[in-house]
Amino acid sequence: MRIPDWTPKLKPQPQELVDAILARRGGALLNLDKALLWSEALARGWNVFLKAVRTELPTSRRLRELGICSVALLTGANYEYHHHAPDFLTAGGTQAQLDALQAFIKGDPRGLPGAPALEELDRLVIRYAVQMTLDVKVSDDLFEELRRHFDPTQIVELTSAIATYNMVARFLVALQITPEA
Repeated sequence: MRIPDWTPKLKPQPQELVDAILARRGGALLNLDKALLWSEALARGWNVFLKAVRTELPTSRRLRELGICSVALLTGANYEYHHHAPDFLTAGGTQAQLDALQAFIKGDPRGLPGAPALEELDRLVIRYAVQMTLDVKVSDDLFEELRRHFDPTQIVELTSAIATYNMVARFLVALQITPEA
Protein backbone atom coordinates (compact mmCIF):
# COMPACT_ATOMS: atom_id res chain seq x y z
CA MET A 1 0.00 0.00 0.00
CA ARG A 2 1.27 3.46 -0.84
CA ILE A 3 0.30 4.83 2.57
CA PRO A 4 0.95 3.30 5.99
CA ASP A 5 -1.64 0.97 7.45
CA TRP A 6 -3.86 2.95 9.79
CA THR A 7 -3.48 2.22 13.49
CA PRO A 8 -5.14 3.92 16.46
CA LYS A 9 -1.69 5.08 17.57
CA LEU A 10 -0.97 6.82 14.24
CA LYS A 11 -4.40 8.49 13.94
CA PRO A 12 -6.94 7.99 16.74
CA GLN A 13 -10.50 7.49 15.54
CA PRO A 14 -13.72 7.20 17.58
CA GLN A 15 -13.97 3.68 18.96
CA GLU A 16 -17.62 3.45 17.92
CA LEU A 17 -16.55 3.96 14.29
CA VAL A 18 -13.85 1.31 14.50
CA ASP A 19 -16.30 -1.03 16.23
CA ALA A 20 -18.93 -0.47 13.50
CA ILE A 21 -16.38 -1.36 10.81
CA LEU A 22 -15.22 -4.39 12.78
CA ALA A 23 -18.84 -5.53 13.17
CA ARG A 24 -19.46 -5.26 9.41
CA ARG A 25 -16.22 -7.12 8.70
CA GLY A 26 -16.77 -9.95 11.18
CA GLY A 27 -14.16 -8.81 13.70
CA ALA A 28 -11.06 -7.93 11.66
CA LEU A 29 -10.09 -4.85 9.68
CA LEU A 30 -9.28 -5.40 6.02
CA ASN A 31 -6.46 -3.58 4.26
CA LEU A 32 -9.07 -1.34 2.65
CA ASP A 33 -10.30 -0.32 6.11
CA LYS A 34 -6.72 0.45 7.14
CA ALA A 35 -6.61 3.03 4.35
CA LEU A 36 -10.10 4.45 4.88
CA LEU A 37 -9.57 5.00 8.60
CA TRP A 38 -7.10 7.78 7.85
CA SER A 39 -10.28 9.87 7.28
CA GLU A 40 -13.04 9.63 9.87
CA ALA A 41 -15.74 11.11 7.64
CA LEU A 42 -14.81 8.90 4.70
CA ALA A 43 -14.60 5.72 6.80
CA ARG A 44 -17.95 6.49 8.43
CA GLY A 45 -19.79 7.20 5.17
CA TRP A 46 -18.13 4.31 3.32
CA ASN A 47 -19.09 1.83 6.03
CA VAL A 48 -22.77 2.78 5.92
CA PHE A 49 -23.03 3.16 2.13
CA LEU A 50 -21.09 0.02 1.17
CA LYS A 51 -23.02 -2.04 3.72
CA ALA A 52 -26.24 -0.98 1.99
CA VAL A 53 -24.90 -1.74 -1.49
CA ARG A 54 -23.44 -5.09 -0.42
CA THR A 55 -26.16 -6.48 1.83
CA GLU A 56 -29.36 -4.45 1.82
CA LEU A 57 -30.46 -4.38 -1.83
CA PRO A 58 -33.06 -6.95 -2.90
CA THR A 59 -31.89 -7.05 -6.54
CA SER A 60 -30.12 -10.32 -7.35
CA ARG A 61 -26.93 -10.56 -5.32
CA ARG A 62 -25.44 -12.93 -7.89
CA LEU A 63 -25.93 -10.41 -10.69
CA ARG A 64 -24.66 -7.52 -8.55
CA GLU A 65 -21.54 -9.53 -7.68
CA LEU A 66 -21.07 -10.42 -11.35
CA GLY A 67 -21.16 -6.72 -12.19
CA ILE A 68 -18.66 -6.01 -9.39
CA CYS A 69 -16.32 -8.78 -10.58
CA SER A 70 -16.56 -7.35 -14.10
CA VAL A 71 -15.51 -3.92 -12.81
CA ALA A 72 -12.63 -5.45 -10.85
CA LEU A 73 -11.26 -7.27 -13.88
CA LEU A 74 -11.73 -4.30 -16.21
CA THR A 75 -9.91 -1.91 -13.87
CA GLY A 76 -7.19 -4.26 -12.63
CA ALA A 77 -8.49 -4.04 -9.07
CA ASN A 78 -7.15 -7.40 -7.91
CA TYR A 79 -8.16 -6.70 -4.31
CA GLU A 80 -11.77 -6.19 -5.38
CA TYR A 81 -11.83 -9.38 -7.43
CA HIS A 82 -10.15 -11.32 -4.59
CA HIS A 83 -12.99 -10.34 -2.24
CA HIS A 84 -15.94 -10.48 -4.64
CA ALA A 85 -15.34 -13.64 -6.68
CA PRO A 86 -16.05 -15.78 -3.56
CA ASP A 87 -19.18 -13.69 -2.90
CA PHE A 88 -20.34 -14.35 -6.47
CA LEU A 89 -19.90 -18.09 -5.87
CA THR A 90 -21.72 -17.90 -2.53
CA ALA A 91 -24.59 -16.08 -4.25
CA GLY A 92 -25.06 -18.97 -6.68
CA GLY A 93 -22.56 -18.21 -9.42
CA THR A 94 -20.18 -20.88 -10.71
CA GLN A 95 -16.46 -21.09 -11.26
CA ALA A 96 -17.18 -21.74 -14.95
CA GLN A 97 -18.98 -18.38 -15.10
CA LEU A 98 -16.04 -16.61 -13.44
CA ASP A 99 -13.64 -18.33 -15.86
CA ALA A 100 -15.81 -17.22 -18.80
CA LEU A 101 -15.88 -13.66 -17.43
CA GLN A 102 -12.09 -13.59 -17.08
CA ALA A 103 -11.58 -14.92 -20.60
CA PHE A 104 -14.03 -12.38 -22.01
CA ILE A 105 -12.42 -9.41 -20.23
CA LYS A 106 -8.92 -10.53 -21.31
CA GLY A 107 -10.14 -10.83 -24.90
CA ASP A 108 -12.39 -8.16 -26.36
CA PRO A 109 -14.49 -6.70 -23.54
CA ARG A 110 -16.31 -4.44 -25.98
CA GLY A 111 -17.53 -7.50 -27.87
CA LEU A 112 -20.37 -9.80 -26.91
CA PRO A 113 -19.76 -12.33 -24.15
CA GLY A 114 -20.78 -15.63 -25.67
CA ALA A 115 -19.47 -18.38 -23.40
CA PRO A 116 -22.07 -21.11 -22.82
CA ALA A 117 -21.48 -20.87 -19.04
CA LEU A 118 -22.97 -17.37 -19.08
CA GLU A 119 -26.73 -17.00 -19.01
CA GLU A 120 -28.58 -14.31 -20.94
CA LEU A 121 -28.85 -12.00 -17.92
CA ASP A 122 -25.17 -12.59 -17.09
CA ARG A 123 -24.17 -11.40 -20.54
CA LEU A 124 -26.43 -8.37 -20.21
CA VAL A 125 -24.98 -7.39 -16.82
CA ILE A 126 -21.42 -7.86 -18.09
CA ARG A 127 -22.10 -5.66 -21.13
CA TYR A 128 -23.65 -3.03 -18.85
CA ALA A 129 -20.64 -3.10 -16.51
CA VAL A 130 -18.26 -2.84 -19.47
CA GLN A 131 -20.01 0.20 -20.91
CA MET A 132 -20.32 1.90 -17.52
CA THR A 133 -16.67 1.22 -16.71
CA LEU A 134 -14.91 1.79 -20.02
CA ASP A 135 -17.22 4.30 -21.72
CA VAL A 136 -19.20 5.77 -18.81
CA LYS A 137 -22.02 6.42 -21.30
CA VAL A 138 -24.40 3.50 -21.82
CA SER A 139 -25.93 3.04 -25.26
CA ASP A 140 -29.68 3.43 -25.66
CA ASP A 141 -29.89 -0.05 -27.18
CA LEU A 142 -28.25 -1.68 -24.17
CA PHE A 143 -30.40 0.29 -21.77
CA GLU A 144 -33.54 -0.82 -23.60
CA GLU A 145 -32.41 -4.43 -23.15
CA LEU A 146 -32.04 -3.78 -19.42
CA ARG A 147 -35.59 -2.41 -19.29
CA ARG A 148 -36.92 -5.61 -20.85
CA HIS A 149 -35.46 -7.68 -18.01
CA PHE A 150 -35.39 -5.41 -14.95
CA ASP A 151 -37.80 -3.02 -13.29
CA PRO A 152 -36.68 0.52 -12.40
CA THR A 153 -35.67 -0.42 -8.85
CA GLN A 154 -33.54 -3.30 -10.09
CA ILE A 155 -31.90 -1.07 -12.71
CA VAL A 156 -31.09 1.56 -10.07
CA GLU A 157 -29.66 -1.05 -7.68
CA LEU A 158 -27.62 -2.82 -10.35
CA THR A 159 -26.34 0.53 -11.62
CA SER A 160 -25.42 1.62 -8.10
CA ALA A 161 -23.45 -1.58 -7.45
CA ILE A 162 -21.47 -1.22 -10.69
CA ALA A 163 -20.91 2.53 -10.18
CA THR A 164 -19.96 2.12 -6.52
CA TYR A 165 -17.40 -0.55 -7.27
CA ASN A 166 -15.92 1.58 -10.04
CA MET A 167 -15.24 4.10 -7.25
CA VAL A 168 -13.85 1.37 -4.99
CA ALA A 169 -11.63 0.03 -7.78
CA ARG A 170 -10.12 3.43 -8.43
CA PHE A 171 -9.41 3.92 -4.72
CA LEU A 172 -7.80 0.47 -4.43
CA VAL A 173 -5.69 0.78 -7.57
CA ALA A 174 -4.51 4.35 -6.87
CA LEU A 175 -3.37 3.43 -3.34
CA GLN A 176 -2.09 -0.01 -4.44
CA ILE A 177 -4.09 -1.80 -1.76
CA THR A 178 -3.39 -5.53 -1.92
CA PRO A 179 -5.36 -8.50 -0.57
CA GLU A 180 -4.75 -9.54 3.01
CA ALA A 181 -2.09 -12.20 3.59
